[in-house]
Order: sequence, then C-alpha cells, then structure tokens
Amino acid sequence: MQTAASHVSPFSGSWYPDSPDELRDLIEQLFAGSERRTGPYLAPRAAGFVVPHAGLIYSGTVASAAYRSIRALAPERVVLLGFSHRGGAPGAWVPEVCSYTTPLGEVAVDRPFVARLVEGGEFGLVSEEVVCDHSVEIQLPLLQAAAPSTPVAPIYVGRLGTEARAAAAQRLAGLLTPGTVLVASSDFTHYGRSFGYQPFPADDWVGDRLRELDGRVMDAAGTLAPDEFLGVLRQTGATVCGFDPIALLLETLQLLDAREEIFQDTLDYQTSGEITGDYRHSVSYAALGYIPYRAFELGEADQRELLESARRTLTHYLETGERKLIPPQAGSPALARRAAAFVTLHSHGALRGCVGRREGLEPLAQLVPALALSAALEDTRFDPIQPGDTGLELEVSVLTPMKRILSLDQFRVNQHGALLEAGSNHGLLLPQVATERGWSAEQFLEALTRKAEVSRRAYQDSSTRLYVFRAQIIP
Repeated sequence: MQTAASHVSPFSGSWYPDSPDELRDLIEQLFAGSERRTGPYLAPRAAGFVVPHAGLIYSGTVASAAYRSIRALAPERVVLLGFSHRGGAPGAWVPEVCSYTTPLGEVAVDRPFVARLVEGGEFGLVSEEVVCDHSVEIQLPLLQAAAPSTPVAPIYVGRLGTEARAAAAQRLAGLLTPGTVLVASSDFTHYGRSFGYQPFPADDWVGDRLRELDGRVMDAAGTLAPDEFLGVLRQTGATVCGFDPIALLLETLQLLDAREEIFQDTLDYQTSGEITGDYRHSVSYAALGYIPYRAFELGEADQRELLESARRTLTHYLETGERKLIPPQAGSPALARRAAAFVTLHSHGALRGCVGRREGLEPLAQLVPALALSAALEDTRFDPIQPGDTGLELEVSVLTPMKRILSLDQFRVNQHGALLEAGSNHGLLLPQVATERGWSAEQFLEALTRKAEVSRRAYQDSSTRLYVFRAQIIP
C-alpha cells in the first residue's frame, strides 16, 4: 500500500449535497426521522449490519437506523463490504487508497488492518479507479456523522466460490476485535420494468408483495447461512444487488456465532415506492443488525420496571375492574425496543394463563402490561380472573428475534424456545417449558408438534420451518 493516495469521493453533489452545511443538516434530519420511525432503542453490541446505499434522500432514513446504533457503539474501525455496480473481477479486493474525502472532511483508511488482511492472499489489492462505487462511498458521510474519527477498511466483494468465501471469512474473522463493526452495503428488491424484474403486477398490492418477498430474503439471511441466502435469491429471482457482500458478512458472522449466538434484528425497512408513491419503479431498503443474544437482555432496573408495570396493571384491574394499562414509570430506552414477549400467569402455583406476541411490533413498555391483562382475561383455556382472586404470580419472558434453523442439530434444549410452522399450522413453546418438565430435545419438539396440531414427527419434515429464540425470564 506504499503507493496509496487520498481519494476525493466523486458522489458529492449528486448522491448527496456537496455543501458541508447542507449535508450535515440532511444527515441530522435523517437521524431524527429514523428515531421517529423506530424509536430511541439502539442495537447494542452489534457485530455487523446490512445497510442500503441509494441516494441519501431515498435510503438515508433506513440506513440511519444502523448508523445511530454505530454512533452509540463508538467502534474502533468499520469494515465496509461493498461491490462495483459496473461489475468486477471475482474475489475480494481492497482499494489502494489511504483516505477518502467528502464534504465533511477526511475518512482515514485503517492501513495496518488492511495490510494484515491482504497478507494471506484471500484478499487482493486493486486500484481505486477500477472499483470506485457508491455502494462503499455513500456510507462515508453517514459514518462521519455517526463516528467522526473512526477509520474504515473498504473491501469490494466480487463473485466468490464456496471455498474462497470461507477462506476470506476465516481471514476476516481472525482479525476482528471487539471494537470492529462489519457493514455490508446492499439494497434489496429492485422492482419494475426498468429493472427487468416484475414478478407481480404493479397494482394496489405491490407494496405488500414486496414486503413479503423481501421478508423471505431477510428470513434467509437471518439463518447466517450464505448458501441458504443465495439459494432463496435463485428461487425468487429477487434483485438484491449486494448479495456478494451480504454472503461474506454471513459467512464471517457464522464463525462469530460459534462463540456467542447471534440473532438478526430488522432495524428498519422501507421501499422507495412508499416514499414516492410510485410502485412502478421501486427499490427496497433494509437496515439489519446482527446482535449477540446477551446484548438483548434488560438490566435489573428495566426488569423491575417491566414486571412492576405488569403487576400494577393487573392489580388495578382486580381492584377496580377497569382494563387500564399502567406503563413503566421509568426505565431506559431498552424498554422502547419493539420485541416479542410473553406474560405467564400462575394462581397458587398452577398455570392460569399465558399470552404473547411472537413479532416485535410494539415497544416492550406498551406490550407487557397489555399482555398481562390478556393472560388474565383472554387465554381461552382458563376462566378469566375475577376481582378478589388471590395468589396470582406473573412471569415475563422477553424474546430475542426469531432465527430459522436449517438442522435440528442447531436446536439447544433448555436454551432455545422454538416456533414451528407447518403449512398454516404453527405452535410456539418458551424455553423454560423444557426445563420445568425435564424434557429432552425430542420431547420438546414433539410437544411443539402437538401445540401446532400436526403429526408427531412433523418437525423432521423438510417442508416444516423451525425457528429458535432465546428468552430472558423475569419472575
């Protein structure tokens, strides 16, 4: 890298403003818009992200969901995985550049890290002029706003075979420190005649169909298995442009997952069709975070607030008969996380109700008191509680995101809860059920099939989808 030079990004003035003040104002607006869309919760201790790379006025709000979290992480370095839209040589390539310049100033390249990266031959060096692309450089102003002094390690990822991708991931994972964050740059489905991809008509339902299609792709990425992710792209034809950077990210995360289990969290999702009102030409944008499961756990103060909120809500109903939600009186932004959760109610030690949501659509601070009332009044297996009932005990389970597993070997009894989907049937069991009943993995999975009302061995059927999750239990 002795000949590396500074590089002035050619994308200012077209993909984003070339005026420093205008660019700062725009990014401030994007960050504020992101918080309005997704709330104050930030992805904690994330190992990596997928971010979009369209012009900032289109995808910048969604991308900001990741960069707001990066700001909180204050990383030591960011590894940017991009690609050349013009096409490029197979392999993974590091541009010979020592820094980038945008209207917000200079972004240093972490040259010692890059030098170690290319030592083994899994990554090559390439002239910046050959690969220069907005997939990498559109990220720089956002990164400057989020982490102004953080250096980058840019990598352009071309087509990689299975062995080459595994070798590159091994090399990359071996150099990662706790202060390193991976960012893979990709837009999701490019829909419309101008993209040569129109698998369904541009009617009133196209937005829902795009969300379903992109959901399948994100679901596959959440397995952390690049072959599954790439296989779904082949099956659907979904026009995800940065599939090579995402595949290398997933391969690397698989290696980290062996140390501490990682779950994919959808931080934000939007389409340009939603922004412009024109779905005849639409690009999908997703911000995905890859987070160790323990980073989702609430601190003691938040646990107390959440449990007391459920108790106060239930007590108020028992005393007054009024269905009034009493939210936490304090707590950190973690209680604003849109998470799946369950509330279990016992009466004198016997189960009296258990109700939950398996998708994170509401902040925990709103969801948990609502579930406390539902467990007490709406679980059809039991009579509703009545004013004056005593001996009631509440237990709150806060779930990680769901992760689809591709092999039963990935299921960990007593650690994982599971969701089974077989056709239109589904069933969910919390992880503590196995612990409380002393079940083996096989007994747990068979109980799951009974819950779903499908055949006893349906969990072994290749058409059945099995998702796992961790749960923080708050007694």
